[in-house]
Amino acid sequence: MGKFLRFIGILFLSISALFNIAGGAGTTCVALNPKGYGPKFAAIADFQWLYILFVLATVAFGVMMVRAVVLLIKGRQNAYRYSMIALIAGVVVGVIHMVVSRSLRGSSMPVDGVVYTTVLTLIIFLLLRIPAVWEKVDFSKAKKEDSETAGGAAAIVAGVLSLTIQYLMAPTHTINGINYGDAFHLTMTGIGLGLILLGGGLIFNARLRGKLFIRTLAKETPTNT
Repeated sequence: MGKFLRFIGILFLSISALFNIAGGAGTTCVALNPKGYGPKFAAIADFQWLYILFVLATVAFGVMMVRAVVLLIKGRQNAYRYSMIALIAGVVVGVIHMVVSRSLRGSSMPVDGVVYTTVLTLIIFLLLRIPAVWEKVDFSKAKKEDSETAGGAAAIVAGVLSLTIQYLMAPTHTINGINYGDAFHLTMTGIGLGLILLGGGLIFNARLRGKLFIRTLAKETPTNT
Protein backbone atom coordinates (compact mmCIF):
# COMPACT_ATOMS: atom_id res chain seq x y z
CA MET A 1 0.00 0.00 0.00
CA GLY A 2 2.83 2.40 0.85
CA LYS A 3 4.43 1.97 -2.59
CA PHE A 4 1.12 2.66 -4.32
CA LEU A 5 0.39 5.78 -2.27
CA ARG A 6 3.89 7.16 -2.87
CA PHE A 7 3.38 6.55 -6.57
CA ILE A 8 0.06 8.43 -6.50
CA GLY A 9 1.67 11.38 -4.69
CA ILE A 10 4.62 11.60 -7.07
CA LEU A 11 2.36 11.10 -10.11
CA PHE A 12 -0.07 13.89 -9.28
CA LEU A 13 2.70 16.25 -8.24
CA SER A 14 4.40 15.58 -11.58
CA ILE A 15 1.17 16.28 -13.47
CA SER A 16 0.63 19.49 -11.48
CA ALA A 17 4.18 20.58 -12.28
CA LEU A 18 3.62 19.95 -15.99
CA PHE A 19 0.27 21.76 -16.03
CA ASN A 20 1.64 24.78 -14.15
CA ILE A 21 4.67 25.15 -16.41
CA ALA A 22 2.68 24.57 -19.59
CA GLY A 23 -0.18 26.77 -18.37
CA GLY A 24 2.14 29.58 -17.36
CA ALA A 25 4.04 29.43 -20.63
CA GLY A 26 0.79 29.23 -22.58
CA THR A 27 -0.48 32.41 -20.94
CA THR A 28 2.56 34.29 -22.25
CA CYS A 29 0.94 34.96 -25.63
CA VAL A 30 -2.13 36.63 -24.15
CA ALA A 31 -0.12 38.43 -21.46
CA LEU A 32 2.21 40.04 -24.01
CA ASN A 33 -0.46 40.73 -26.62
CA PRO A 34 -3.90 40.83 -24.95
CA LYS A 35 -5.56 42.63 -27.88
CA GLY A 36 -4.42 40.07 -30.42
CA TYR A 37 -6.85 37.30 -29.46
CA GLY A 38 -10.27 38.86 -29.80
CA PRO A 39 -12.41 41.15 -27.65
CA LYS A 40 -12.70 38.69 -24.77
CA PHE A 41 -8.97 38.79 -24.00
CA ALA A 42 -8.66 42.48 -24.91
CA ALA A 43 -10.48 43.19 -21.64
CA ILE A 44 -7.29 42.39 -19.69
CA ALA A 45 -5.13 44.92 -21.57
CA ASP A 46 -5.17 47.45 -18.72
CA PHE A 47 -3.88 44.73 -16.38
CA GLN A 48 -1.21 43.37 -18.69
CA TRP A 49 1.45 43.79 -15.99
CA LEU A 50 -0.56 41.56 -13.65
CA TYR A 51 -0.87 38.79 -16.23
CA ILE A 52 2.86 38.92 -16.85
CA LEU A 53 3.30 38.35 -13.12
CA PHE A 54 0.86 35.43 -13.32
CA VAL A 55 3.02 33.91 -16.07
CA LEU A 56 6.24 34.28 -14.09
CA ALA A 57 4.75 33.05 -10.82
CA THR A 58 2.95 30.05 -12.34
CA VAL A 59 6.04 28.87 -14.21
CA ALA A 60 8.20 29.43 -11.11
CA PHE A 61 5.91 27.36 -8.89
CA GLY A 62 5.75 24.68 -11.59
CA VAL A 63 9.55 24.49 -11.52
CA MET A 64 9.38 24.25 -7.72
CA MET A 65 7.06 21.28 -8.10
CA VAL A 66 9.55 19.61 -10.44
CA ARG A 67 12.25 20.06 -7.79
CA ALA A 68 9.83 18.72 -5.17
CA VAL A 69 9.33 15.56 -7.25
CA VAL A 70 13.11 15.09 -7.42
CA LEU A 71 13.40 15.53 -3.65
CA LEU A 72 10.62 12.98 -3.06
CA ILE A 73 12.33 10.44 -5.30
CA LYS A 74 15.61 10.98 -3.47
CA GLY A 75 13.84 10.59 -0.13
CA ARG A 76 15.06 13.89 1.32
CA GLN A 77 13.80 14.85 4.77
CA ASN A 78 12.42 18.22 3.61
CA ALA A 79 10.77 16.85 0.45
CA TYR A 80 7.21 16.76 1.79
CA ARG A 81 7.38 20.25 3.28
CA TYR A 82 8.86 21.66 0.08
CA SER A 83 6.11 19.97 -1.93
CA MET A 84 3.43 21.52 0.27
CA ILE A 85 4.96 25.00 -0.08
CA ALA A 86 5.02 24.69 -3.88
CA LEU A 87 1.43 23.38 -4.02
CA ILE A 88 -0.04 25.97 -1.65
CA ALA A 89 1.75 28.79 -3.49
CA GLY A 90 0.51 27.42 -6.82
CA VAL A 91 -3.08 27.23 -5.56
CA VAL A 92 -3.02 30.78 -4.13
CA VAL A 93 -1.70 32.34 -7.34
CA GLY A 94 -4.03 30.19 -9.44
CA VAL A 95 -7.14 31.18 -7.47
CA ILE A 96 -6.21 34.88 -7.71
CA HIS A 97 -5.70 34.41 -11.47
CA MET A 98 -9.14 32.81 -11.77
CA VAL A 99 -10.88 35.55 -9.77
CA VAL A 100 -9.22 38.34 -11.77
CA SER A 101 -10.00 36.69 -15.14
CA ARG A 102 -13.63 36.09 -14.26
CA SER A 103 -14.08 39.69 -13.16
CA LEU A 104 -12.35 41.15 -16.24
CA ARG A 105 -13.45 38.88 -19.10
CA GLY A 106 -16.21 36.76 -17.59
CA SER A 107 -14.28 33.49 -17.77
CA SER A 108 -11.14 31.98 -16.28
CA MET A 109 -10.69 29.03 -18.61
CA PRO A 110 -8.24 27.46 -19.29
CA VAL A 111 -6.61 28.44 -15.96
CA ASP A 112 -9.29 26.45 -14.13
CA GLY A 113 -7.85 23.10 -15.18
CA VAL A 114 -4.42 23.98 -13.82
CA VAL A 115 -5.84 25.20 -10.51
CA TYR A 116 -8.18 22.23 -10.03
CA THR A 117 -5.36 19.78 -10.71
CA THR A 118 -3.10 21.56 -8.22
CA VAL A 119 -5.88 21.65 -5.60
CA LEU A 120 -6.50 17.92 -6.07
CA THR A 121 -2.78 17.23 -5.62
CA LEU A 122 -2.72 19.38 -2.48
CA ILE A 123 -5.65 17.40 -1.06
CA ILE A 124 -3.86 14.13 -1.83
CA PHE A 125 -0.73 15.33 -0.02
CA LEU A 126 -2.79 16.44 2.99
CA LEU A 127 -4.40 12.98 3.14
CA LEU A 128 -0.98 11.33 2.91
CA ARG A 129 0.03 13.20 6.09
CA ILE A 130 -2.65 11.47 8.18
CA PRO A 131 -0.55 9.67 10.85
CA ALA A 132 -1.81 6.15 10.08
CA VAL A 133 -1.20 6.71 6.36
CA TRP A 134 2.12 8.52 6.79
CA GLU A 135 3.61 5.54 8.61
CA LYS A 136 3.38 3.60 5.34
CA VAL A 137 4.10 6.49 2.96
CA ASP A 138 6.96 8.47 4.56
CA PHE A 139 9.05 9.28 1.47
CA SER A 140 12.25 9.66 3.50
CA LYS A 141 12.05 6.02 4.64
CA ALA A 142 11.21 4.47 1.26
CA LYS A 143 13.66 2.26 -0.60
CA LYS A 144 15.44 4.19 -3.29
CA GLU A 145 14.49 1.71 -6.01
CA ASP A 146 10.80 1.98 -5.04
CA SER A 147 10.89 5.77 -5.25
CA GLU A 148 12.75 5.64 -8.56
CA THR A 149 10.16 3.24 -9.97
CA ALA A 150 7.34 5.56 -8.89
CA GLY A 151 9.19 8.57 -10.30
CA GLY A 152 9.85 6.74 -13.55
CA ALA A 153 6.20 5.77 -13.97
CA ALA A 154 5.15 9.35 -13.19
CA ALA A 155 7.62 10.71 -15.75
CA ILE A 156 6.23 8.39 -18.42
CA VAL A 157 2.64 9.48 -17.69
CA ALA A 158 3.70 13.15 -17.78
CA GLY A 159 5.51 12.46 -21.05
CA VAL A 160 2.39 10.97 -22.63
CA LEU A 161 0.40 14.01 -21.45
CA SER A 162 2.99 16.32 -23.04
CA LEU A 163 2.67 14.49 -26.36
CA THR A 164 -1.14 14.67 -26.32
CA ILE A 165 -1.66 18.05 -24.64
CA GLN A 166 -2.63 19.76 -27.91
CA TYR A 167 -5.62 17.41 -28.22
CA LEU A 168 -6.62 17.55 -24.56
CA MET A 169 -6.49 21.36 -24.47
CA ALA A 170 -8.11 21.97 -27.86
CA PRO A 171 -11.63 22.63 -26.46
CA THR A 172 -10.41 25.52 -24.27
CA HIS A 173 -7.57 26.79 -26.48
CA THR A 174 -9.25 27.08 -29.88
CA ILE A 175 -9.78 30.71 -30.86
CA ASN A 176 -11.12 31.67 -34.30
CA GLY A 177 -10.53 28.12 -35.48
CA ILE A 178 -6.87 28.03 -34.36
CA ASN A 179 -5.81 25.54 -31.69
CA TYR A 180 -3.35 27.52 -29.57
CA GLY A 181 -2.86 24.43 -27.42
CA ASP A 182 -0.56 23.29 -30.22
CA ALA A 183 1.46 26.53 -30.28
CA PHE A 184 4.53 24.86 -28.76
CA HIS A 185 4.28 21.60 -30.73
CA LEU A 186 8.00 20.91 -31.14
CA THR A 187 8.82 21.96 -27.58
CA MET A 188 6.11 19.80 -26.01
CA THR A 189 7.05 16.88 -28.27
CA GLY A 190 10.67 17.16 -27.15
CA ILE A 191 9.66 17.42 -23.50
CA GLY A 192 7.29 14.46 -23.85
CA LEU A 193 9.88 12.20 -25.45
CA GLY A 194 12.49 13.31 -22.91
CA LEU A 195 10.18 12.48 -20.00
CA ILE A 196 9.36 9.05 -21.40
CA LEU A 197 13.06 8.27 -21.85
CA LEU A 198 13.81 9.59 -18.35
CA GLY A 199 11.02 7.48 -16.87
CA GLY A 200 12.24 4.38 -18.64
CA GLY A 201 15.77 5.04 -17.42
CA LEU A 202 14.64 5.47 -13.82
CA ILE A 203 12.63 2.25 -13.87
CA PHE A 204 15.50 0.33 -15.50
CA ASN A 205 17.98 1.71 -12.97
CA ALA A 206 15.65 0.81 -10.07
CA ARG A 207 15.23 -2.75 -11.35
CA LEU A 208 18.97 -3.12 -11.85
CA ARG A 209 19.68 -1.76 -8.38
CA GLY A 210 17.19 -4.23 -6.88
CA LYS A 211 18.76 -7.20 -8.67
CA LEU A 212 22.27 -6.18 -7.60
CA PHE A 213 21.11 -5.85 -3.99
CA ILE A 214 19.56 -9.34 -4.07
CA ARG A 215 22.72 -10.83 -5.56
CA THR A 216 24.92 -9.10 -2.98
CA LEU A 217 22.67 -10.27 -0.16
CA ALA A 218 22.76 -13.84 -1.48
CA LYS A 219 26.57 -13.83 -1.59
CA GLU A 220 26.84 -12.46 1.96
CA THR A 221 24.33 -14.94 3.41
CA PRO A 222 26.16 -18.04 4.74
CA THR A 223 24.83 -21.40 3.56
CA ASN A 224 24.49 -24.48 5.73
CA THR A 225 26.60 -27.46 4.65
